[in-house]
Amino acid sequence: MVAVKHPPNNEHIDEEMMKMEVNLDDISGEWLGYVMDKLFEAGANDVFYTPIFMKKNRPGVLLQLLTASNTLDKMKNILLKETTTLGIRYYPITVHRMERRFIEIETKWGPVTVKQGIDQGHVFQSSPEYEDCRKIAETHNIPLKEVYAAVWRKIDK
Repeated sequence: MVAVKHPPNNEHIDEEMMKMEVNLDDISGEWLGYVMDKLFEAGANDVFYTPIFMKKNRPGVLLQLLTASNTLDKMKNILLKETTTLGIRYYPITVHRMERRFIEIETKWGPVTVKQGIDQGHVFQSSPEYEDCRKIAETHNIPLKEVYAAVWRKIDK
């Protein structure tokens, strides 16, 4: 089956995705951050960690990632080279991606990009871009939550 290329912001179903996961009980937090960066650089759509308890009640981390099936070997290679795992679980998964668009909200400190989720032409979710808000907070020496509050007020109007 040939993967269909969709515009990234249009609603569509991705049927050529893989979910990969490994249990890790002997890896430092710094290494996990490094691995996450490597996986994203290699094309992972999402990477996340969950604290777990493993055999003998050892604390560990469940590292999970979502990637296109054509990058599976690349992701396996990173996981085997950059983590302490001795095995990788992976399975096909279907992802329903909603339409999204980006708008710009003007605040008294400058513009902030807001990502909106669209369902059947209606906005069902809006999310200010963290990096824009962080930059404004640092530049103007104001609390980050104040920037977010200003953006939310503009969105709610």
